[in-house]
Amino acid sequence: THTAVKIAPRYSAPVIHVLDASKSVVVCSQLLDENLKDDFIEEILEEYEDIRQEHYESIKERKYLSLSQARKNGFHIDWLSEPHPVKPTFIGTQVFEDYNLQKLVDYIDWKPFFDVWQLRGKYPNRGFPKIFNDKTVGKEARKVYDDAQNMLNILISQKKLQARGVVGFWPAQSVQDDIHLYAEGVVPQASEPIATFYGLRQQAEKDSSSTDPYHCLSDFIAPLHSGVQDYLGLFAVACFGVEELSKAYEDDGDDYSSIMVKALGDRLAEAFAEELHERVRRELWAYCSNELLGVTDLRKLRYEGIRPAPGYPSQPDHTEKLTMWRLANIEQATGIRLTDSLAMTPASAVSGLYFSNVKSKYFAVGKVSKDQIEDYALRKNMPVAEVERWLGPILGYDTD
Repeated sequence: THTAVKIAPRYSAPVIHVLDASKSVVVCSQLLDENLKDDFIEEILEEYEDIRQEHYESIKERKYLSLSQARKNGFHIDWLSEPHPVKPTFIGTQVFEDYNLQKLVDYIDWKPFFDVWQLRGKYPNRGFPKIFNDKTVGKEARKVYDDAQNMLNILISQKKLQARGVVGFWPAQSVQDDIHLYAEGVVPQASEPIATFYGLRQQAEKDSSSTDPYHCLSDFIAPLHSGVQDYLGLFAVACFGVEELSKAYEDDGDDYSSIMVKALGDRLAEAFAEELHERVRRELWAYCSNELLGVTDLRKLRYEGIRPAPGYPSQPDHTEKLTMWRLANIEQATGIRLTDSLAMTPASAVSGLYFSNVKSKYFAVGKVSKDQIEDYALRKNMPVAEVERWLGPILGYDTD
């Protein structure tokens, strides 16, 4: 659909989507065969036209609440009857220069690791990957897992990789769909915020029988007018040295080890985010100081609070990372940079925000209407066209 709707109309020559590289051989063969080419292209053009029409019809059928209606039907917390938010143990940032990688091993989620190798099966149960017993992929799964353990031991014992990160906390208040952060010791009602995170709210109409609210991340932070002091946290962590090792293996013609070290780097970065969030809940913010959860509980998100990331369903706007990087001085503190497309480098990196409210939850903003995009652009002081470019995948309307 993306190819038919977004890409093909931009080109005079045919643009053809294939599911994976192995299937491109058949497509290329037909394009190179003078006897088959014209019929094949005509067939593709007709198919893509049908896909486009179906896509645009589906957009017309979608219904959305106006932004004002969605806000009225947002998630409302009675802040005065709730226990007051816990103040973090420090305000500002704490940098971790060389985090102990051995501490992260138990927090590794191996399911995405097997996905890298396209090994599908059932995954850890009480610490044992059941995929090893799979008749189809079990043998290969065991091999790559054992190889991964060997490489992991070498990477850690020989200090081939380095984990660095930063955590920060600030006083915070919500103002409609946005979250304002303040310097320590100031009165929010009488002070200018030092940073603002802009939120997007669900607008796609829900089932008429549903009482589900229309969520925005700001719903989980006490409003400025409530008089309740709240807080917001952020983090950025990364595993350094992965690209250099991967390149060295590649130069030696060892593609398997090159892929393996990248896969392990990604797993360690995710494990770093998981382990650090646990420390935040129990020690650094300490809003859940008595938490006793196993790794399985962490996988099932049984902890209090959330750590949503810009670019993901709860806040699809990658440009919010710019505020994070400025506020916490992330590049200077850790070496984690943002590319022009706002991807993180090194690639084995994770970042996000911390919310402590027990009622906070993950959700998907979904498609939004133009009234919200225009309002959002005004609040962020960005041109509407630029906002539409960054939020293209969630637009509930056609910009052409």
